[in-house]
Amino acid sequence: MVVVVILGILAALVVPQVMSRPDQAKVTVAQGDIKGIASALDMYKLDNHSYPSTQQGLEALVKKPSGNPAAKNWNKDGYLKRVPVDPWGNDYQYLSPGTRGAFDLYSFGADGKQGGTDLNADIGNWDL
Repeated sequence: MVVVVILGILAALVVPQVMSRPDQAKVTVAQGDIKGIASALDMYKLDNHSYPSTQQGLEALVKKPSGNPAAKNWNKDGYLKRVPVDPWGNDYQYLSPGTRGAFDLYSFGADGKQGGTDLNADIGNWDL
């Protein structure tokens, strides 16, 4: 009986910590995705002398965009095979020019809404 009580107490202490790990892993995946997409955007800029516009979006990394600024030296193999979605199934957000730099690239986090705290906080290239 004492062993069962001890196991119950240990489970009550350990389970909440273990259960929060998947959420932390999703934040880490989002940060990794943002770094990878940002690197692809930098390669795009090296080839085309500017980042894609907000209207051209991240799809400009997969297929040659139309509109301005023109992608005259677009890499025929593209810069990404596909544009990933964040770990919560939402599109990454992209603004160019950004409010915090040349571009803003971010996920709205677990809640899928702008702002928030903890796991619901926005995760962006300005944090990395």
